[in-house]
Parts: sequence; structure tokens; C-alpha cells
Amino acid sequence: MSNTLLAIDIGTINVTAVIAKNDYDTINILGTGTAPSEGINKGSIINIDKASGCIKAAADSAKRSFGQDVDSTVVSISGTYTRSIRSTGSINIPNGQITPNEIKLVLETALYNSTIVPDYEVIHVIPIFFKVDDANEVKNPLDMNGSRLDVSVYIVTAKKTALINIQSALNNANIEVNNFVLNGYASALSVLEEEQRNLGVAVIDLGGSTTEISLFKGNAIIYNDFLPIGSMNITKDLSIMLHTPMNAAEEVKTKYGTLYPLDADNANSIKRIKMPTIGDEQNQSEHSLDRIGLIIHARVEETLIMIKDMMHQSGVNETINAGIVLTGGMSKLPGIKKLASAIFGDIPIKVANPFNIKNGWMSFDDQSMSTIVGLIFYGLNKNTTFELDSNRKLRYYKQTPKAPKPQPIPQTPTKSEPINTTKGSQTQQVQKPRIDEDNGLGITLTKEDKSQGLSKFW
Repeated sequence: MSNTLLAIDIGTINVTAVIAKNDYDTINILGTGTAPSEGINKGSIINIDKASGCIKAAADSAKRSFGQDVDSTVVSISGTYTRSIRSTGSINIPNGQITPNEIKLVLETALYNSTIVPDYEVIHVIPIFFKVDDANEVKNPLDMNGSRLDVSVYIVTAKKTALINIQSALNNANIEVNNFVLNGYASALSVLEEEQRNLGVAVIDLGGSTTEISLFKGNAIIYNDFLPIGSMNITKDLSIMLHTPMNAAEEVKTKYGTLYPLDADNANSIKRIKMPTIGDEQNQSEHSLDRIGLIIHARVEETLIMIKDMMHQSGVNETINAGIVLTGGMSKLPGIKKLASAIFGDIPIKVANPFNIKNGWMSFDDQSMSTIVGLIFYGLNKNTTFELDSNRKLRYYKQTPKAPKPQPIPQTPTKSEPINTTKGSQTQQVQKPRIDEDNGLGITLTKEDKSQGLSKFW
């Protein structure tokens, strides 16, 4: 049974906090909280006081339901200020058998062999593959025998000043962070099946103000990138083009936003809507849904084309045999799968929700919940890869034993002897159990039972 975890997803639109616990390989949600984001823009903290306020509000709401202190905290970090490199390491194995100590040592060797930019801090060291004695690539060398262990790793680093700003906001909210987790990495953990990982798959998390791209092969992330564009850009486009306040543009996007053309044959469908005007909100102007749809379509199409160009330049398209998985809030737009298929060509496209953790607090069956679900999986050690985390500690999946089923205790009849009691003028015989000896199992045996061999049986 593991300790309690506080997972915090610091998003541009909302801050989400969840308290969870892994009870015999089953995730239990103990409390949740959300708060509108303030002081956060495109994954960066621009006002520590405001950011700490919304983080504290979300965390306090989750803790209010739980009512106790948590044991560890994991926090998401945007790809805005991250860099990634590859490295290799090799060690000898004097004892012949590979234990977690050898795996940690070879990962540390690969990290030592890398060149880290001075103002960046390591948050992930993830093995791409291992080799034992020049054999073929292996995913899990634990308990194998050999004389040498090699590893190729993917290292994710984050700018120190950005980490310090997040830590300052968390400290102001009386929260001590244990691990930072890359947003795109967490989202991928929550939506990918094992078969997709084995074949090679790209995860595109279309968030509020950022888009994160992660490529998985096997159990390892082998590429990640970042685009400072998200669903808030659609809202801004609508606000500018329609001369309407941001809140009205967001409402229109949420209620009427689609990438499908309007049904011209449907006489009952809404063709035009009224919206307030900036600076003169008492007066409303009419706008056609066709024009609104064109504005949304143009922004999403531009975003997907930019992602395609980034992936093409990186040369990762040859390894995504399982296609592309879209998740995040913008992926909820109707018609996005069809548009992405037209842009990416023959590459299969899937829109995915995170694996739903059933609970009585909040629904995780939503694309915008991918990062927080991935943080829970990561914090409760549900991901199957080895890794050096942001504290340089080795993480790897450990199967939690199932809860033992309670066994009924056999009951042995006891020998009774009569005793006399007096009630009124009559004497009655009452049977009283005669206990001679306790055998240590919670079962008592009489002398007659022992003489009949029951003591040996038990």
C-alpha cells in the first residue's frame, strides 16, 4: 500500500489538484479541487502572488475533502522552458546479476556523460533501451545476468529560473514539491496503450495556450517539442475579428465552435447569433456562424500545419507506426480528427480521452484531464519504465500485492458440562462450555478433543 499523493496540474485556464492513493494496485481518489488560473501565461508564471493564490485554492479544496497531510507532491511543468538531449552510458557488472543498483548506476553514468546547459536542471532521465553484453536491445534488464550493461537515454531539462518561480509559488501556498513532470510526458502516460507505445506513437496535447508534442517508442519518450499556441488563441481571434469581449468569444467558441460546415439543408439550425461589442456591451451585433466557423477553422488548421512541419523537420515521422493521438482541450472541437487526417495524410489519427479513474469526486473522462491523470499515474508509480526523476532517484514499476482475502476461522465444537442454577424453587441444568487450552490459532480444544486427535489435526 503506497502513501498519499497530491498531483497539481498548473494550466493556463485552470489549476487542478487531486489527492490519490494506490491501494493494492487500485487508485483511490481522496479529494479534488480546481481554481481558475491567474498569473500564468503559456505555461510560465508571470505573477507569483496570483499564481500561488489559485494553486492554494485548488489544493485546499482537495485537502478539505481529505482532511489529512499528504506524503508527496508532483507538479506539471510546461515544455515552454525545457530542452532535451540524448546520451549513453556503460558499466561493468562484477556480481553478474543486474539489480536496481546497477540500473541506477548506468543511468547516472549516461547523465554524467551528457552536456547539460549550466542554467538548466534535469527533470527526467529516461532509458530508450538497454543492452546486456552486446546482445539485442532489451526493455527490462532487471534480474538478467551479464558482465556489462549499456543504456541509451533521453534527458529532459528545464530552465532553473522557471523551476524556482514555480517553487516560490508553491512555497507561498504552503506546498512542498517532490517531483516535476513534463506536461507532454504526463499526458502520454494517461492516453497510450502498450501496443501503441511498442509500434511508436506521437501524442499531441492541444492545451489552453500551449501545444506539446511527445513521441513514444517502447516505454520511452524519444522526442518532445513545444508550440506556444492553444485554444485561447481561437478565443482571441474571435474577440479581435468580431470586436467582442473575451468572455463572449469564449462562450461562443464553447457553444457553437465546430470544424464541420453548417448544415444548409436544416431549416431549424441557427444561422446567426447576437454578440456584445467591446466598449458598448449594451448594444449587440449579429454575426453568422459561417464566419465564426471560418475563424476557428483557420486557427486550428494553421496550428496543425505548424505541428506537421515541426515533426517533419525532426525526422520522427518514420517511427510513428501507430499514428498520432490528439488530446487536450482543443481536441474536443467537433471535426478535428477529420481536419488532422487531411493535413497529416496517411498517418492514422485518434482523439483520446485519458484512462478514466472512477471516483465520486470528478470525471476524468475528458481530453482536458489528460495531464492530471498522467501525474497521478506517475506519482503512484503506475508507469512501466525505469527513470531517474527530478531528485535523481530511480523510479520503476513495482507490482503491488493484492489485498488478502479474509479467511473464515474454523469453529470447533466444545465439550460442555452441566452446572446447576436455581430459579425460584426449581433447579435447572445449564450447559457451560469447558475450555481447557488455547492452541494459539483462536481455537480452543478440550481434553476429550485432544485425546481424539483434533489437536494434531489443527
